[in-house]
Amino acid sequence: MEARGDLTSILPYLPVVLRGGALFWPPQAQEALKALALGPDVSRVSSGDVLADALTDLRLALNLDPLPRRSAEGFGLFFDDRLSRAQARDWFDHVLPSLAHLLLRLPTLLEDHYHSAGDQARGLRLLGSQDAGLVLLSQELAAALLACALFCLFPTADRTKARLPAINFDSLFSALCYNARQSQEQKVRCLVHYFDRVTASTPAGSISFERKVLPRRPVSNGITYPDMDAWMKSDVPLCTFQVFSTGLIEDEEQEALQVDFANRYLGGGALSRGCVQEEIWFMIYPELIVGMLFMVSMEDNEAIEIVGAERFSQYMGYGSAFRFTGDYLDSKPFDAMGRRKTRIVAIDALDYPTRLQFESSGLLREVNKAFCGFLDQSNHQLYVKLLQDLNTKDNSPSVNPGECIGVSTGNWGCGAFGGNPEIKSMIQWIAASQVQGKRLTMQSHHWSVQTSMYVLSFQALRSFVNYYTFESEPLKRLEEVTLWVLRHRWTVGELWHMLVEYSSQRLRGETNEGFFTWLLPKDISKGDVDYMCE
Repeated sequence: MEARGDLTSILPYLPVVLRGGALFWPPQAQEALKALALGPDVSRVSSGDVLADALTDLRLALNLDPLPRRSAEGFGLFFDDRLSRAQARDWFDHVLPSLAHLLLRLPTLLEDHYHSAGDQARGLRLLGSQDAGLVLLSQELAAALLACALFCLFPTADRTKARLPAINFDSLFSALCYNARQSQEQKVRCLVHYFDRVTASTPAGSISFERKVLPRRPVSNGITYPDMDAWMKSDVPLCTFQVFSTGLIEDEEQEALQVDFANRYLGGGALSRGCVQEEIWFMIYPELIVGMLFMVSMEDNEAIEIVGAERFSQYMGYGSAFRFTGDYLDSKPFDAMGRRKTRIVAIDALDYPTRLQFESSGLLREVNKAFCGFLDQSNHQLYVKLLQDLNTKDNSPSVNPGECIGVSTGNWGCGAFGGNPEIKSMIQWIAASQVQGKRLTMQSHHWSVQTSMYVLSFQALRSFVNYYTFESEPLKRLEEVTLWVLRHRWTVGELWHMLVEYSSQRLRGETNEGFFTWLLPKDISKGDVDYMCE
């Protein structure tokens, strides 16, 4: 296998080595994995304490530092004290040897992956800043990479310098010690359950990880970073907006892009002490963690979309109240690429923006961050082709742009990041609405080229927003506001104008009202609301 560029970029961050065009485990590490694969009768690994020693030996064989002392204590605490005797026996007799077998296959899985990679989805590689692209992995390869993380085998040198998040599970286990919250143990239980499942039955699907970039400079047939004037001039109608006071984004029944309220470092505190929305998703969809291996932190004009992750766990609670409650059987259908039709987009909001969220630069940053995440480049390219067909002699389009899916979201950037829920809900609505799917149809033969080009230069291609408020008090009037706006048939530009005007008044101290109170007529009656709801 040739040392192609994508392999070269990720090789320093993998535990395997490249020799003579092939990938290998270093000899000492391979022998240690072979012993683990033969089970506790040979390896003598039958407890958490001994497992921690074995992981240190593996790390030393890879020229890594020993497992940190507190991490070793965490492995011992979980596998020796927190699991039942039957669960621990099954783990050391069956799951651990199966994971070692899987790791022994990692070089072969990687070589097969690179041989099958194509133009649409290149091989596993470092996806750095402004490097738009997609990586498609098999679920089996993802499981092997996660086993490396569990065993803490990934090299850590230069990850911080490269702006990559931590990927090994050492901090996750170390956080179990010394009066840790119960939620920390429950996070580990989710991951242990994942390894139980994938060693019992190897998953056969695929997962894609895409770095999405909204270029700041014009590109051919592409969409660039809109400025304030572009948003102000948009005459696109606002899309359907439905409010749910209860329910969870991940339980969305419609096919929709599910919004991960992300840290700019993918995964946030998933592998340490964090336990809010993003971290919980990375526990119940453990394959999301794989993206932390190669996705550099996001810039303001970037987002990360992951398609195909399988859900393995049920849970209840949030934050310190989070609890693993059992197995989850994911019944989502598969697409043509073998991915489950679960689409998750990670977008990071401004962190404690205070005044900045009302300034033009802050508003623009947030709406373009959401727009980048919601943007469907594949549908955009189909519309480019449709436009070309419309400009042919007979104006006969040959492309079906496909059905647009919506956005399932909630209080993005409004919890730990301290954003204003009313502003953030409107920003997401504006970003998701910037679409011309209904207006640029197969009957669009009479549109002018100039008008069509504007449409194609600036569209997210999403058809609805389902918004989960989690019973947030500041959003109790959200449905009232959206119904009132839709009744008056506002465009994206008109809502954006009102948001900018309100924000300017807040900055000048001319109003202290919330946006919803400021926007709605003061004399709006209960009857008006009832009429809007009909």
